[in-house]
Amino acid sequence: MDNVRVLIADDEERMRKIVRDFLVREGYSIVECSNGLEAVDTFRDNPDISLIIMDVMMPVMDGWSAVEEIRKSSKVPIIMLTAKSEEKDELRGFSIGVDEYVAKPFSPKILVARVKALLRRSSQSTEGSDIITAGCIKLDRSAHQVFVDGNPVELSYKEFELLGFFLDNKGIALSREKILNSVWDYDYFGEARTIDTHVKKLRAKLGPKAGEMIKTIWGMGYKFEDAES
Repeated sequence: MDNVRVLIADDEERMRKIVRDFLVREGYSIVECSNGLEAVDTFRDNPDISLIIMDVMMPVMDGWSAVEEIRKSSKVPIIMLTAKSEEKDELRGFSIGVDEYVAKPFSPKILVARVKALLRRSSQSTEGSDIITAGCIKLDRSAHQVFVDGNPVELSYKEFELLGFFLDNKGIALSREKILNSVWDYDYFGEARTIDTHVKKLRAKLGPKAGEMIKTIWGMGYKFEDAES
């Protein structure tokens, strides 16, 4: 993992040290920043950074603004750290392209597990050149692009992975636990709200025609259906 670089942006030096020490033990190379603006500039100067861990409350530029700037040019996986745990804050994070959301205080071991899972999923999504179609939807994994009726649709990394999982399992009823374990690749301890939030955003971005293919199975999860399912 010597070539895997992780950027940690947090104004608390102690917090950066805790996260850094655990990641270094796993073989990751670490880049540290103490505010959002520094994080944006550092990422632009280091395109080989594979993942970002971003705190919300920072001086000069907060984490929200930093993520929005980075998302203008990159789909790099981003984990957001925050002391807040309100639903509106999670919704805001997902809406601007955050892939994971970790509330403080957290277990460093769990954070490392999420870093590994996110990097693994990110690596897998770049392999191969398979194209999947379903009705008006076309998903190109190698190019990381989605089209609806020929028009490009901008999805976050996690939204793209979620749609790909639905397309791979057309016509199959999928529980929230199954989706979490397959797309997030770790046990979310029953936080099904994350699935519902991402599905809501995915449906909105796909539009009414394509979005309605993602059917809700009340009390269980979701099923993707097109005309051929």
